[in-house]
Amino acid sequence: MISNKLTLQSKERNYLISSIGLVLNEAREKAYSQVDRILVKTNWEVGRILVEFEQKGKKKSEYGSQLLDKISPELMDKFGPGFSAYNLRKMRGFYLAFQKWATVSPKLSWSHYRLILRVEEDSAKHFYIKECENQNWSVRELDRQINSMLFERIALSKDYKGVLELSKKGQIIS
Repeated sequence: MISNKLTLQSKERNYLISSIGLVLNEAREKAYSQVDRILVKTNWEVGRILVEFEQKGKKKSEYGSQLLDKISPELMDKFGPGFSAYNLRKMRGFYLAFQKWATVSPKLSWSHYRLILRVEEDSAKHFYIKECENQNWSVRELDRQINSMLFERIALSKDYKGVLELSKKGQIIS
């Protein structure tokens, strides 16, 4: 009779721990999502400030890269390694690619956007953003799809749905 009681307590205990685990995992996912969203917004704002300061809203500046190289060490000293000249260029490029905050997807992380910034054609950028949103692509999956040139394959194909279906299965069309 005691063993039945221990088994029941064990099941109740497992249920309790499992229920608490579900709540904690959900809260953590929301926190990670919010932190990532704040990082995306912060990097967009830093890019905006750089563009407005050095470029006066133009696409290129005459001394921009020198400025980033000069301010980067001080920013890294004060705020950490995320402010290398390379990263500042990425932030500036991010703002230039998405000058209206409303066009930045809340579903994509900074890591997603760093990959998307490598894509040169605007229509391809927007395609990959939409596919990330619709298919809930991870950063790794986005990288795979960009490297497999999914957008270009679809643009050349008459079988749009077929190419998309194959991309979901992880196959690369030659």
